[in-house]
Amino acid sequence: MTKLLFVCSRNQWRSPTGEQVWRRQPGIQARSAGTSPNARRKISEADIRWADIIFVMESKHKQRIMAEFPRLLENKRVHVLDIPDEYQYMDPELVDQLTDAVAHVLQTGV
Repeated sequence: MTKLLFVCSRNQWRSPTGEQVWRRQPGIQARSAGTSPNARRKISEADIRWADIIFVMESKHKQRIMAEFPRLLENKRVHVLDIPDEYQYMDPELVDQLTDAVAHVLQTGV
C-alpha cells in the first residue's frame, strides 16, 4: 500500500481534491493537510511519518514543511506539483492535473 499525502495552504480545495481522487485507487491510501494555522486540517508529525510520498501544490508549501519538520523529511520524497490556488474542490481541470502529475511520479519515480 502506497501512502500519499497532499498538501496545500488551507486544506480546502486542492489537497482535499488530491485525497479524494487518489484514495479510490487500488493500492493507494491518501490523506490531505494544510500548512496554514487556519487550515481545516493542519499538517502534523504523524502525517509526515505516515506518508510514503508527499505532494505539495506550490514550492512555498515544501519550504514551510521543510522548515517545520526538517528531520522527518530527510528520507521522504516531496514533489512540487506547481498547481496554483485558482481551483475549487473537485474542479475537473484540477482533477486532471492531479491525476496526470501524480500518475507520472508513481510510474517513473520522478
